[in-house]
Amino acid sequence: MRSEMEATDFQDALDDWFMESMKTYKDLHVYQLEDPTQVLEWTSGKTVCVAGFHPSKNEILQLHLPRKLLADENKGLCAERDFKVVHGGFTDGPVRCLTHVPGTRCIVTNDGLTSDLQVWSVGGDDSDAIKLTGRVKGRSNRRRRSLPGAVCRVAATRSSQVLHGAASGDVRLTELTSGQVLYTLETDSDEPLSSLRFVGDAVFLAGCSNGNVYVADTRTPAPPRLHPPPTSPGDPALWQTEASPGGAVVRLSACGRAVMSDTRSPGGAAGRARLEVPPGGRGQEGGVSWAPALDSCIAVSGFGAAVRIYDTSAWPTEPRDVPPLFEHRGHAVSSQPAAAAVLVTAHVWHPERPRTLLSAASDGSVHLWDWIDGSQ
Repeated sequence: MRSEMEATDFQDALDDWFMESMKTYKDLHVYQLEDPTQVLEWTSGKTVCVAGFHPSKNEILQLHLPRKLLADENKGLCAERDFKVVHGGFTDGPVRCLTHVPGTRCIVTNDGLTSDLQVWSVGGDDSDAIKLTGRVKGRSNRRRRSLPGAVCRVAATRSSQVLHGAASGDVRLTELTSGQVLYTLETDSDEPLSSLRFVGDAVFLAGCSNGNVYVADTRTPAPPRLHPPPTSPGDPALWQTEASPGGAVVRLSACGRAVMSDTRSPGGAAGRARLEVPPGGRGQEGGVSWAPALDSCIAVSGFGAAVRIYDTSAWPTEPRDVPPLFEHRGHAVSSQPAAAAVLVTAHVWHPERPRTLLSAASDGSVHLWDWIDGSQ
């Protein structure tokens, strides 16, 4: 009897959210993977890669977006509403990081166990397979083993060069075709990285989990500029850092405290905010990303089952509670009643469509959604 009531309540909640979504989403598509993923990486404006993270064998898939989403007119006449698998392959280990090399069919992965990279070819020559074509050695797997919480971060350029490392003392720039190491980041610390991002043709930002930010130039042997974190009593030593293409930098702590600055002075604070963290979410590792085609907006996930959008343009210099501009609750609402608490494992903005995001959760669900800004 109880299970029947739970099923009825679940269906009622799902129906209510569906009706609400008619007003709050321009488009909403739901897909279910066989296994959950921690990586979402665009390989074009129409295709995205996902991969499993089980300790043993996993799939790597390239999915084509629903054609209904891509139709500019007469969407109701488009019958294809689902994602479509266009390329696939298998890896013997987990995939904790996946990066597409711009302008190529190449993707680079890391298993989270060492600093080594795996290089894959996606399709080509009339093949639908994703094949392992090479490997890149990390700088120090011995030191990597002493940092069990670190995950290798990767940033790629159109010249088939990848910046990679799991900790601030491991970062190097490698040419994929030759395997030649072109640059190494020289630091006095060995902190796990939360991000690696190019903010120019050769200038990059390395964000550490303790809040430190290094800004360096691969064209010069000059030491990097170190910018310490914006400290506060009682803050956990776990930060996520992300830089926008325009040079804005946001740092997000595990308690929901956010600080915005600029790549020219990442240690400063142009804006501060306390973001919403649900019960049980405090202390978790949040994910933060800048909208590539929407000024001043960031998306935040990892704190529970929601993805929240914030407008940073109005953040004050003194911290205060800031409500989200939009909240995607679809993963929590659509999960089955008997399932464990759902956690968003990854999210990513579409590279061209301003308000379109892709999000994945621990129950294997993948949502593609185009949200409506209610403030406008």
